[in-house]
Amino acid sequence: MSLKITDWAVEDRPRERFWNKGPSSLSDAELIAILIGSGTKSRSAVDLAHELLASSGNSLTELGRLSVAGIQKVKGIGAVKAITIAAALELGRRRKLAEASENAQIRSSLDVYNIFCPIMEDLPHEEFWILFLNRANKVISRMKISQGGVSGTVTDVRIVMKKAIETLASCLVICHNHPSGNNSPSDSDIRITQKIKEAGVMMDIQLLDHIIISGKEYYSFADNGAI
Repeated sequence: MSLKITDWAVEDRPRERFWNKGPSSLSDAELIAILIGSGTKSRSAVDLAHELLASSGNSLTELGRLSVAGIQKVKGIGAVKAITIAAALELGRRRKLAEASENAQIRSSLDVYNIFCPIMEDLPHEEFWILFLNRANKVISRMKISQGGVSGTVTDVRIVMKKAIETLASCLVICHNHPSGNNSPSDSDIRITQKIKEAGVMMDIQLLDHIIISGKEYYSFADNGAI
């Protein structure tokens, strides 16, 4: 039988160590245990956290891909605890996104990838996003245009152009993800790129690139001479 955390020496308890020594002194499992709060009669919150991490291959990236229902598969983690963990992971993603996009200037495909990777690398479905840029290629705003299933999403070129006009954008970069792990462009990816490019030409709004993100890898239409 596992000891309750309250039975541990005070200096070994995750919350107390966090307070006295800072978050860097804690393991991933101990940080997750703080979110879980309390364990069961036979298992501590740290035990539950270790099992949750093990179910994700001890990878925070894989953990971030779990749904609330997936987190609840660990016996002892109910809906409230699962939502707390999912919310913390989402805040981490949003923080990375805010840091990457604040006053960002797009100089390369990697700049775009660094902005969108925190949003897309963990998604089990496809999303289609647009970056709206000024003449200096600085980000004015970003917008999710559509969300689909595992293998596709529908994008309306009219919505893209309407938003571009509203923001007085001079340039666009489009980005979407492939949850399958294959970052090669599909025929529909090529078609939508061409449609947005042609619509932009009519309005003097240049399409700079289309990035396809697949986990830690990405494909750039511009880098491959496909735009």
